[in-house]
Amino acid sequence: MIKPTDIKPPFTEDSARSKVKSAQDAWNTCNPELVAQAYTIDSKWRNRIEFFNGRDAIIEFLKRKWAKELDYRLMKELWCYTGNRISVRFEYEWRDADNPAQWMRTHGNEHWEFDDDGLMRIRDMSANDYPIDESERRYS
Repeated sequence: MIKPTDIKPPFTEDSARSKVKSAQDAWNTCNPELVAQAYTIDSKWRNRIEFFNGRDAIIEFLKRKWAKELDYRLMKELWCYTGNRISVRFEYEWRDADNPAQWMRTHGNEHWEFDDDGLMRIRDMSANDYPIDESERRYS
């Protein structure tokens, strides 16, 4: 797996695509400590209606997230990039821990800003969830 600091700004199309793929691979591990290594110590996040800062808060958020979102599987796609910023669109599927028979799909966008070392210092995310039948799954 590529380390977060292996790909640094300013981004080219190839390096931006690699950064997105690296993020996708890390998130699909569902390992909060591993994922948090890609962010600055004081990283600022907006995730839907939650706002928080720092790796410890990121880890706690991801633990809560993956306790609820079972069998999580994510796809990220490069939307655009410039300098030290990347925007992506994403989809992921998961089963709801409160209703394990119900599959969900989440669509959204993220805007990322990186420091000179390639760590993400700002993550701004918007998303919507909707129920799907298991037969409608795209990612497994």
